[in-house]
Amino acid sequence: MNHSFDAIIVGAGQAGPSLAGRLTAAGWTVALVERQHLGGTCVNVGCTPTKALVASAKAAHTLRHATDYGLPAVGDFRVNLAAVKARADAIVQGSRHSLETWLHGMAGCTLFHGTARFVSPTAMQVGDDVLEAPRIFLNVGARAHRPALPGIEQVPTLTSSSLLALTELPEHLLIVGGGVVGLEFAQLFRRLGSEVTLIERSPRLLPREDADVSAAVADVLRGEGVTLRLGAECIGLGRVDGQPEVRVRCATDDSPSRGSHLLLALGRQPNTDDLALDQAGLQTDKYG
Repeated sequence: MNHSFDAIIVGAGQAGPSLAGRLTAAGWTVALVERQHLGGTCVNVGCTPTKALVASAKAAHTLRHATDYGLPAVGDFRVNLAAVKARADAIVQGSRHSLETWLHGMAGCTLFHGTARFVSPTAMQVGDDVLEAPRIFLNVGARAHRPALPGIEQVPTLTSSSLLALTELPEHLLIVGGGVVGLEFAQLFRRLGSEVTLIERSPRLLPREDADVSAAVADVLRGEGVTLRLGAECIGLGRVDGQPEVRVRCATDDSPSRGSHLLLALGRQPNTDDLALDQAGLQTDKYG
């Protein structure tokens, strides 16, 4: 079925719904296309769930250090990750529901669920529907990058999204990547009770930040019990006794790191590879 609009917006993440609101308020008809959950990365697998988990981790950390605040010692306890996840999921569902209510009540906006692909510079197909508009806005976001590390096909790995689906606390979480995502999960899961080893190719964490900032962050993480392996070159993956192992060459220690779970926090890549951009006369650079 063919539908005509003044504009098509692909992606209901942070920018898409707000743009739809501005355009419909100006009298435009808008098709908003989303293939997964409304809210995009931030609401579903980014800011909202991770900050909910950070809050739970901070509470657990505070309980373990109750005596620092003049309170009675709480004693040893193990975090129920399923309960922590359920709290985060409820917050995510609330955000999704609010967004869905807003969009369905937005006059002039039609919501389509599915993957949008160009069929011409002014038309996109979503399932059995062909949407046409003179203006098309791409708000497709990004996903975790899974680089071609040696041995990666033989080892089960987690991304910043799939890690959020865990219901049991990892005994020992290995994290490859010392950027903001890797650091957030390192402190979060260490505070929840996991042993954590973070492996970074650069000689320091947060290599794009000032050196004194990197050093301060490293001191905090080490102080909370996170093992840091910096300057880790030639990173490769393997499995020993069914557990993931990260093999490195370091200036001070070449021994591999073995754990129960492995998170790859090595950047993100844009979701542009299945838009059939060539049908719209568009080309991407080497980064997509």
